[in-house]
Amino acid sequence: MEIKRNILLNAGPSTTTDTVKMAQVVPDICPREKEFQEIMKPMRDDLVRIVHGDTKDYTSVLFCGSGTICIDVVLNSLLAEGKKACVISNGAYSQRAVEVLKYYGLPHIEIKQPIDKLPDLTVIENVLKESDDIGYIYVTHHETGTGLLNPIRDIGELAHRFGIMMITDTTSSYAMIPIDVYRDNIDFCMASAQKGIMGMTGLSYIIGKRSIIEESANYPKRSYYCNLYMQFEYFEKTGEMHFTPPVQTIYAARQALKEYFSEGAEEKWARHQRVMKAIHDGEAKLGLREALDISVQSGLVSSVCYPDDPNWDFDKVHDYCYERGFTIYPGKIDGRDTFRLCALGAIDESDIIEFWKVFEDALKANNIMIPTSYGEDN
Repeated sequence: MEIKRNILLNAGPSTTTDTVKMAQVVPDICPREKEFQEIMKPMRDDLVRIVHGDTKDYTSVLFCGSGTICIDVVLNSLLAEGKKACVISNGAYSQRAVEVLKYYGLPHIEIKQPIDKLPDLTVIENVLKESDDIGYIYVTHHETGTGLLNPIRDIGELAHRFGIMMITDTTSSYAMIPIDVYRDNIDFCMASAQKGIMGMTGLSYIIGKRSIIEESANYPKRSYYCNLYMQFEYFEKTGEMHFTPPVQTIYAARQALKEYFSEGAEEKWARHQRVMKAIHDGEAKLGLREALDISVQSGLVSSVCYPDDPNWDFDKVHDYCYERGFTIYPGKIDGRDTFRLCALGAIDESDIIEFWKVFEDALKANNIMIPTSYGEDN
């Protein structure tokens, strides 16, 4: 089967290999069959291996849904009676965590920080000193809306110093940026199949300490579908997901994991870095300006400010690129219009070199100045 290859430079879902796509084409099967159950156990172990966890200490729990389901699950399932959540809020995805806590009516502290700079560890430490009822601290590792990379190792060290659980949303860094749950002081992290492992949308997973999950059986139950312990316990007893799993998506994830380990973690991260270098090189050539200083970036997302040009029209530039197989994605940072170029997925620097040719042609077709220009206030 010939499948058109699109280069997705948005923040997910990401470009996939044909072999991952075709892994979904399997005979129909009831997900309660033993044959299907046998896929789950090694997959759960592999997800722990990616972040260098020992499966005696850590396990993974699979859920059907996008990455937001993991945010919901950990926030509502892991807060003990009489405890508060603490969220470091410096981007769209940490703000989503705050919204989840508000929807559940859960007590929480929001530590607001700038969205374009690293958080102030002294501020965080002072909050932890002043509050003796914090159950967990929550931080987004990679804020995909901006490309900011938060210092999870340092934040986790602070949390553990005060006897507090460390939860981090690694949806846009897992299986790309090297993570070690022990070295990085992580009790729980999470991701979705359509991002780092380069699978398909619809499967998400939480990796965390078995001992804490087991302890959470005694925590207040705030959701039926999104309860971590219930899903974990069902896996342990039956080898199955409690509710109907996304069967074809799981076959694709299994293939994606095979390809992840075949490529190798270091080699994969080196490829993502090659892609990002090619993105930065193209920006420099065309005079495009980034919203964040490179020193605080993840190395996976570049947020580009709209040029100050009367002929600039994002939709026209997007459509020109899209018609030629390249997808770019708009956003806002502190009220500034931006678009993102992401180094996710099954792409390499040759794809980015070709993208910049198309993008430059899009600028010319729309009479946009090259190199691009910016006003003094940008």
